[in-house]
Amino acid sequence: MWQEYKERNPDGYQYSWYCHNYQEWAARLDVVMRHEHLAGEKMFVDYAGQTANVIDQETGEIHKAQIFVAVLGASNYTYAEATLSQQVEDWIGSHVRAFSFFGGVTEAIVPDNLKSGVSKVCRYEPDINPTYHDLANYYQTVVLPARVRKPRDKAKAEAGVLLVERWILARLADAIFDRLVHSAHKIKLNGESMRKKNANLT
Repeated sequence: MWQEYKERNPDGYQYSWYCHNYQEWAARLDVVMRHEHLAGEKMFVDYAGQTANVIDQETGEIHKAQIFVAVLGASNYTYAEATLSQQVEDWIGSHVRAFSFFGGVTEAIVPDNLKSGVSKVCRYEPDINPTYHDLANYYQTVVLPARVRKPRDKAKAEAGVLLVERWILARLADAIFDRLVHSAHKIKLNGESMRKKNANLT
């Protein structure tokens, strides 16, 4: 590269100063690899940071319902539902309902390192929660947890969570629901671009 540079700029930097400047420039770059997702390959799952209010009909107490989000890697097809907690029972049930919604199971599931999914976090061999492992075996899929503090490993889930928070939860911010009923409402997103999508409850 330096030789080509010198051919174009005969009075330009000498080799050592050129290398020094190049190394400084390269250190400032944030290099990322583009992930290519195949259809049916991965389902990315996570919980939204925002919650929905659900009132207990017996006590009148308001609970914060957790919002589970699943996104297919190739199509960005998104499933979201509210559950009472992020415990194993709700985590597993949400996966089963997501598989049913999508009409099948992907080759791999990419979760965050939630305790309900990953018992022990490790970069190379994480321990999957036994119940979650049994779910994966039953559906003949594998669990590939995202690395800790590497949001790009699950960028599809993060984008799905953002979509749900902006287009669904923002509209329901002040709503208080009296029950959680799965499949009671379908949320349809219309439009070609993310900026133009409108959420309609049907």
